[in-house]
Amino acid sequence: MTLDPSIKIAPSILSADFANFGAEIRAIEAQGADWVHVDVMDGHFVPNLTFGPPAVKAFRPHVKTVMDVHLMIAPVDPYIDAYAEAGADILTAHLEAGPHIHRTLQAIRAAGMKAGVALNPGTPAEAVAQLLDLADLVCVMTVNPGFGGQKFIDMSEKVRALRRMIGDRPVHIEIDGGVDPSTAPRLAEAGADVLVAGSAVFRGGSVDNPAPYGENIRAIRAAARGALAA
Repeated sequence: MTLDPSIKIAPSILSADFANFGAEIRAIEAQGADWVHVDVMDGHFVPNLTFGPPAVKAFRPHVKTVMDVHLMIAPVDPYIDAYAEAGADILTAHLEAGPHIHRTLQAIRAAGMKAGVALNPGTPAEAVAQLLDLADLVCVMTVNPGFGGQKFIDMSEKVRALRRMIGDRPVHIEIDGGVDPSTAPRLAEAGADVLVAGSAVFRGGSVDNPAPYGENIRAIRAAARGALAA
């Protein structure tokens, strides 16, 4: 998996039809998704429960692009090997989820995955200043984690600060929460290059009618690219 600066759209399958995950994953990729985003929640670090390693392993054969696994769990370290075995390409842990995030990022890389670090809305960009040489991705939460469909919290200034700190390092800035064609431009202009979108991608479509997925993906991408071209 190579890192490049072009805008990537990563639909969150948290908004997919839970009875048809394989078909949903194939549909969003066929409609132009760059990555597939998998939100893992534990009912402890965040107030919701989603996918354990067996579910992620079941998704893996259907994902032909990049499986981007976002752990909203605490602790993280005991589960790193299980998600590596399940087939995650990128594994992102929250800075707030444990006292030794540096060790966690080292362990993720040692397990053969790209390492991401996520920041809740209340956590400043400066909190990752000493982690950027160990990170392949910084995920900026633009909602408080736990549920899809929440109201967007503007973190553009945090994204700008991160982009300055990252400099020429090959580190993605990912946005998770409330991304749609109205919010994508300010995020891309600030320096984000991976946009996670759930309801904004899956709205209006289904496995039997996937064309709206493509329309939604193209609309978000065009909005983001338009801000960069302005």
